[in-house]
Amino acid sequence: MRSEEMIKLLPSGLREVLQKMNLDVAGLQEIRLRAEQPAVILSHGKEYVSQTVIHRRQLEETLAYLGNYSLYAYEEEIRRGYLSLPGGHRVGIAGRVVVEDGNIRTITAISSLNLRFAHQILGCADEVVPFLWQDGALQSTLIVSPPGKGKTTMLRDCIRQISNGTLIHPGMTVGLVDERSEIAGCSGGIPGNDVGIRTDVLDACPKAKGLMMLIRSMAPEVVAADEIGSQEDLEAFTYAMRCGCVLFATVHGSSFRELLEKPVLKDLVRERLFSRYIFLKNGELPGQVEVIVNEEGKRLC
Repeated sequence: MRSEEMIKLLPSGLREVLQKMNLDVAGLQEIRLRAEQPAVILSHGKEYVSQTVIHRRQLEETLAYLGNYSLYAYEEEIRRGYLSLPGGHRVGIAGRVVVEDGNIRTITAISSLNLRFAHQILGCADEVVPFLWQDGALQSTLIVSPPGKGKTTMLRDCIRQISNGTLIHPGMTVGLVDERSEIAGCSGGIPGNDVGIRTDVLDACPKAKGLMMLIRSMAPEVVAADEIGSQEDLEAFTYAMRCGCVLFATVHGSSFRELLEKPVLKDLVRERLFSRYIFLKNGELPGQVEVIVNEEGKRLC
């Protein structure tokens, strides 16, 4: 589902707000809706504020509309604070959290929604792929950037090119754990985004558990997941490496030094799970490469 198609699925009142702002729909990155506040839209790296205030009923209507008025079917996702949509788009949710026995049951009294638009950019990894190989072997790679700067977009295209193969390197079997349905954008189990002809996807599955499942059932040469950071993630990736898999993942960060200062990630760096680190620019446009370094922090590009 492209951003233009997703706009058509929004309630008429919200569509009218966007139409009045006369934005390039194809360039939409985020629409942030807060109760009794104007809508804040990010498009082509620039922020726009509507002249129209969004009311709580519009938030509730938007969420119900996007969930096909069957939100009970999305209870597990809502507990995690988001709603996944076909094409890798996602709706972040904030409001009153209902807790039972120490566990989050649901979110009610919705106060904020963040509509995040996924954009597949075929070929965005062209400049980095040559640096992912050394002596004919694909290197485990971690893509690093602040939120919203194109980590997932870059990971998706790396997976696609590795899976399909290039003029120099043959295609490899990839096992992708798409915990938040953002990478492959599955609908009914079928990827809506191009992740390559040799890629097997576990959709909406926790990363650590999914990696173990893929290794045992699909025998991938490469395993990939988005936004790692927990001790459980580290243990799962360590297991995958010991099984002979090449690792691909993303993480929030801005520098090699910052990774060394984070509790779990510093172990990941010191144990050299990854031998390539792609750092993206913290600029207006997502997916721009700042630098590529090896496991020692030495600049390659």
